[in-house]
Amino acid sequence: MTHGVNSYVAEKIGKSFFKALPDKSKKSVFDLCEILWQSGYLEEYILACNWSYYVHTAYVPEDIGIFKKWLDTYVNNWAACDTLCNHTIGEFLEMYPDNLVMLRDWAKSKNRWVRRGSAVSLIVPAKKGKFLKDVLEIADILLLDKDDMVQKGYGWMLKVASQAHLEEIFKYVLRKKSVMPRTALRYAIEKMPQDMKKEAMK
Repeated sequence: MTHGVNSYVAEKIGKSFFKALPDKSKKSVFDLCEILWQSGYLEEYILACNWSYYVHTAYVPEDIGIFKKWLDTYVNNWAACDTLCNHTIGEFLEMYPDNLVMLRDWAKSKNRWVRRGSAVSLIVPAKKGKFLKDVLEIADILLLDKDDMVQKGYGWMLKVASQAHLEEIFKYVLRKKSVMPRTALRYAIEKMPQDMKKEAMK
């Protein structure tokens, strides 16, 4: 469901309300996020994602249980999945990289959004050149996934990783292109030089 408010306006409203909160402690904010998630409205999902990120300096390792619950229980579209995973969970993984191992289990989940989340949680770190080994391991697990939302998610992850690790991602794509779904392949090579794109698409 949606309220019919575009994302830019919704984010501005969310920032204004956040500034006005009398209690910006992490617990208070997470409690409000839980209420927003329960609303069933996309705009409120996005507010919950943003608000949980606003308090990221207070994250502790145990918070991953809350984030996984939100992803597994409430997320039901790509916009909410990507906003939560790119920012809140991506930031958490940079702060606590020991938790990267959990992404292997997420990639095998029955929930399509958890599987997509295993990849898109690495988008922002990958853009900084981080966690290449984990990017390739998640891509391997998701390689033959039949869900287009998951294919687009790990293809996007590879595309972003290629900006810092072009040769490694190109070699990976060449090794896997015979079985990689076309959707994922096209996403993965989108930012590569033209000659590499042609080679990958042969």
